[in-house]
Amino acid sequence: MAPHPHEPEADELPETPAVSRAYAWLVFALSFGLLLSDYMSRQVLNAVSPSLKVEWGLSDTQVGALSGVVALMVALLTLPSSLLADRWGRVRSLTLMAVLWSVATWGCALSASFGEMLVARCVVGVGEAAYGSVGTAVVLSVFPRHQRAGLSGAFAAGGAFGAVLGMALGGHVAARLGWRWSFGVMALFGFVLVVIYRLAITERRLLPAQVGPRAAIARPPARRPMTFRVVLKALFSTPALVCVYVGSGLELFIMGAALAWLPSYLNRYYGMTVDRAGAAAAVFVLISGVGMICWGVLTDRLSRRQPARRWRMAIACSLTCCALLAVAFRLEAGPVQVVLMGAGIFFAGGTAGPASAMVAGMTPAPIHATAFATLTLANNLLGLAPGPAVTGVLADRIGLLGALRVVPLVALAAALAFALGQQRPGSPDVNDANLQ
Repeated sequence: MAPHPHEPEADELPETPAVSRAYAWLVFALSFGLLLSDYMSRQVLNAVSPSLKVEWGLSDTQVGALSGVVALMVALLTLPSSLLADRWGRVRSLTLMAVLWSVATWGCALSASFGEMLVARCVVGVGEAAYGSVGTAVVLSVFPRHQRAGLSGAFAAGGAFGAVLGMALGGHVAARLGWRWSFGVMALFGFVLVVIYRLAITERRLLPAQVGPRAAIARPPARRPMTFRVVLKALFSTPALVCVYVGSGLELFIMGAALAWLPSYLNRYYGMTVDRAGAAAAVFVLISGVGMICWGVLTDRLSRRQPARRWRMAIACSLTCCALLAVAFRLEAGPVQVVLMGAGIFFAGGTAGPASAMVAGMTPAPIHATAFATLTLANNLLGLAPGPAVTGVLADRIGLLGALRVVPLVALAAALAFALGQQRPGSPDVNDANLQ
C-alpha cells in the first residue's frame, strides 16, 4: 500500500536542518578529513606489504591477515561503539576514535615482528570501528534528507580517497625513507586533524540540526532512552532492511580484495616497483571513490520522488561490476585489461550511497549512528574483512590472478540480495515519503 504523500520517513530529522549551510559544509569537510586519516592509516599497509613480505618472510596469507584484521575489528566493535556514541555524544566519541587509531598507527611504525604488527593493526581497527557510522550520522544530521544518497556516497568515497593517499604517499615514503616512516607520517596527519576537529565541532552547535529550531531555542526534548531490545527490533524491522545490509556487505567484498591486492598484483604481473605499484593502485581506488560520488548523486536525482529506484541502481551497479572485472582478469596483462579493471572498480563501491539512503529512510533518527554501524558491520563482516583474507588464501593455492578471477562472482550474490529486498515488505518505496 502506497504511503500518503505527506507521510514522514521513519526518522524525524527536519527536511532542512536549522544550522547554517556554511557550518554544515564545515562539519562535512572536517569529518571527511578524519575519514581520510582513518583510511590512510588502514591502507598504508597495502603499499608497503611487498617490503614487509621480503623483510619478514611473510606468506600471502599473513599479509592478507594484517590487512583484513582491521576490518574484522571494525566488524566486531562497530555496533557496540556506535551504541555508546549515540548515548555518550557523537563528537566526543569521534575525537577519541581518531586519537586511538593515530596512536596505534604509530605503534605499527615501531613493530619489530609479524605478531607485534598484528596487535597494532588490531588496535587500529578498535579506533576505527565506529567512525564511518557515527561520522555519517553527524554529516546527515546537518543536511536536507533529499541529499542523503549523494552525501553518503561522497562520505564513503572518503575511504577510497584515503586509501589512495595512504597507498600513494605510503609507497613514496617507503621507497625513500623505509616502510616505518610510512606509518609514522599517517599517524602525525591523524594527530593534527583531530585537534582541529575538536576545536571546531561541538555537540552544542550540532544540536539545532538534530532537534529542530524551536526545540533548540527552548531545550532538547525529553525522550525515554530506547532499550536494547527496542533498538535491535528497529535495526532489523523488515526483511528489506536485512537485504540492504547483506547486499551492501557482499558488494564490498570486491572492494576489500581490490584495495588489499592491487599493489601486489601490479608488482607481480606488471613488474612495477613498490612505489609505482602503490601509485598506480591508488589511481584505481580513486576511480572507485569517484564512482561512489557519481552513483550517490545520480541516485538522489532519480529517486527523489520514486525511492524504489534506489534498489534498481544498486542492482545495476553490482551486475555491471561483476561483468567488467570477470572479463578483465581473464585477459592478458596490458592496456585493455587496465581499462576494464578501471571500469569495473568504478562500479565496485557504487552501492554505498543507495544503501545508506535506504537504511536512513527505514530507521529512526535517534539510532542512526547505530543503524549505520549495523550497515558497517555487514560491510566489514561480509566484505572488507573476508575480501583480503580469502583472496590471500586463494592466492596461496591458485595464484593471485586465479584468486582475482573468482572474486568478482561475489557481486552476483549482492545483486540477488538487493533484488530480493526490492520485493519484500518494508522496502523504501513503501515506507519513504515523497520528499517535497
